[in-house]
Amino acid sequence: MQIHRAGTRPTQRANPDYFTGAVRQDPIMASQAPARLHALSLRFEPGARTAGIPILWARRYM
Repeated sequence: MQIHRAGTRPTQRANPDYFTGAVRQDPIMASQAPARLHALSLRFEPGARTAGIPILWARRYM
């Protein structure tokens, strides 16, 4: 696992499939394979919101 200091990695625009409006994400940490853990800090501009994110892992059990 690598943890980075705030501001040392570039800010990115969040995937528009998951958000409505302008959302910026700052990566905090990411683990190495086979783990799939990632931590992000999100900043929502005025009027931005989540777009009803589906719970992908739950689909396996339905």
